[in-house]
Amino acid sequence: MKDTYINQMNLPPNLISQNIAVRWLLLLLGWFLIVLGVIGILVPGMPTTVFLIAAVWAFSRSSMRFQRWLWLHPKLGPPVRNWYSYRVIPIKAKILALVMMSMSFGLMVYVSRDDIMMPLLLGCVLVPVGFYICTRASHAPLETPTYENGAE
Repeated sequence: MKDTYINQMNLPPNLISQNIAVRWLLLLLGWFLIVLGVIGILVPGMPTTVFLIAAVWAFSRSSMRFQRWLWLHPKLGPPVRNWYSYRVIPIKAKILALVMMSMSFGLMVYVSRDDIMMPLLLGCVLVPVGFYICTRASHAPLETPTYENGAE
């Protein structure tokens, strides 16, 4: 029953590393990212979901058990599943990301008043990233699409 539920949850592929040292390093990295994600819940301005997404990646290569735990976690799992399944970035996260990027750009302009190269390079990175963030969906779809005549 539980395996059926997990399969319905669209769990990312499990690619456990054969190298035991790599597995342990990825397992430690996964837990470190979980800690950063939880800190992000408590500290305004620090992201949460990006660390959890990276933790799922690390766990998918080190521990099926922890990958499932994070994926199915009642509080931490939904934003990870929404990103994985639908590429959703919640509106609050979009606003926060854009505000922080704008503040970083403003600080770079202020710090390097005499040199235009660093703000220009930063702008060349931040503009496409901001565009990408803005063009992602803000909510998961309410229904899965239906197909006519059984075609997918």
